[in-house]
Amino acid sequence: MGYELTMLAAPAEVFTALADPTRRALFERLSRDGALTVRMLTDLAGVSQPAVSKHLGILKHAGLVHARHSGRQTHYTAQPHALAPLVDWMSYYSRFWHDRFDRLENLLKRMDQ
Repeated sequence: MGYELTMLAAPAEVFTALADPTRRALFERLSRDGALTVRMLTDLAGVSQPAVSKHLGILKHAGLVHARHSGRQTHYTAQPHALAPLVDWMSYYSRFWHDRFDRLENLLKRMDQ
């Protein structure tokens, strides 16, 4: 069994890929429902098959989906581990803002005295 080494995309790439509501919906559907073909995704996407394919290409480039070819069909699966750069980014800024709010709270307490 071979394993594919995947490089995680930069946070900006992942944010950009998920900024579009159609791409977010496709990623969420794949995360929820598992492997789906372009046809299955198109049926509920509300956009044309070429548009779905283009969105899937952007998600694939960002590492958020994986494509597996089987005959004439391509099955896409979500790659949740690709969200790691976003989690890291949000974790960093969460600590940053908690620190800022703690400082503000201390300043306000000193001002009240």
